[in-house]
Amino acid sequence: MKVPYAKKWQKETDKLRKVLLECGLTEELKWGKPCFTHGKKNVAIVIPLKDACALSFFKGTLLKDPTHILQKIGEHTQAGRWIKFTSLKEISALQPTLGKYIYEAIEIEKSGTKVPLKKASEYAVPEELQDRLNAAPELKEAFDALTPGRRKSYIYHISGAKQAKTRAARAEKCVPMILSGRGFNEFPSQRRER
Repeated sequence: MKVPYAKKWQKETDKLRKVLLECGLTEELKWGKPCFTHGKKNVAIVIPLKDACALSFFKGTLLKDPTHILQKIGEHTQAGRWIKFTSLKEISALQPTLGKYIYEAIEIEKSGTKVPLKKASEYAVPEELQDRLNAAPELKEAFDALTPGRRKSYIYHISGAKQAKTRAARAEKCVPMILSGRGFNEFPSQRRER
């Protein structure tokens, strides 16, 4: 699948790829993007976005980041951090710093250090969903049988609503999907085997 805005950021992508390769990483194509590995372990990936080109570190949360340039990728992201660029000039200005971050990321990977991730059981189930789980043993059993990521997808979706009325409506709409064994963002064809 081609990313429609990849061409827009081709020069920036090429520059970031060059910086990563100069640091001794191996380039592979993963998820349709240039991914950079060390010892077959993912270290960084270059991602063309709509409004920028990003250099993302898989274990970015472990980087020291003395210059405070790393950003959390999304509200629920635990490990990854990225730096967004909108010009070659920005990349060139940060090139020495990027090299330091890349070498640190390689050392983290070499050391085998893992990012301590929050377990699915540590996320609070929204009251509106918990009420439904308590009222229907079959639903609770189906929810508990979901993979941790699938459980989190429902927790995030339902708890993301500001109003209790909206959370309740979302919880109700999720019941058939939970019973079918799939995550919130999955299509019916992605249903897990029971």
